[in-house]
Amino acid sequence: MTYLLFKTIHILGVIILVGNVTVTFIWKVFADGTRDPTVVAFAQRLVTWTDWAFTAGGAVLIIVGGYGMTAVAGLDPIDVGWLFWAQVWFYGIGLIWLFVLIPIQVAQARQAREFAVTGTIPESYWRRCWQWNVVGVSATVPFLYVLYLMIAKS
Repeated sequence: MTYLLFKTIHILGVIILVGNVTVTFIWKVFADGTRDPTVVAFAQRLVTWTDWAFTAGGAVLIIVGGYGMTAVAGLDPIDVGWLFWAQVWFYGIGLIWLFVLIPIQVAQARQAREFAVTGTIPESYWRRCWQWNVVGVSATVPFLYVLYLMIAKS
């Protein structure tokens, strides 16, 4: 029963994290496409909020569930190849989020607060959008490989 509880927590975390980063990207691209400062600023606020609530929350659930399962199953997360590589990829992606995507997002959020009032979106915001989109997709696609490792266990 304990193993199934950890497995449920783990899968729920995957659904929340991968679902959030995918959907957030899509609706942010559409919001940015309007080029309406009010819409873009609102979307940027939601990106920040949903990342803290769902991306970070999903990551915590993945970690708690994953390590809980390995403990209950008596597996060493370093000695089992697929577990080791899943962690390397997972934490590598996390580092990209922490040191590249979040700083871009923070800068965009600051700009969004300004242009929500002024009504003028600066060109630097659009450059950051391009960076956030490219790096964000590049950091999200590897989650599919981690998901494969979790399912195939190979």
